[in-house]
Amino acid sequence: MPAYRAFVVGRHSVPIGVVQIDCADDDAAISRAAKLVDSHDMELWQRDRPVARFEAQSGHMHRK
Repeated sequence: MPAYRAFVVGRHSVPIGVVQIDCADDDAAISRAAKLVDSHDMELWQRDRPVARFEAQSGHMHRK
């Protein structure tokens, strides 16, 4: 099962936290990461590949 990391992004796009997510594919990982978004933006990565970015304030998600 592929390993993903959801990075909690603080000011100036600096990571301030990380959550390990194990999912079968990008769609499942995006769904799980979306549930983690609160007051900070979040970036979802699989190894060195960016998958998506979630904007907390607007509620938008952008696939990379």
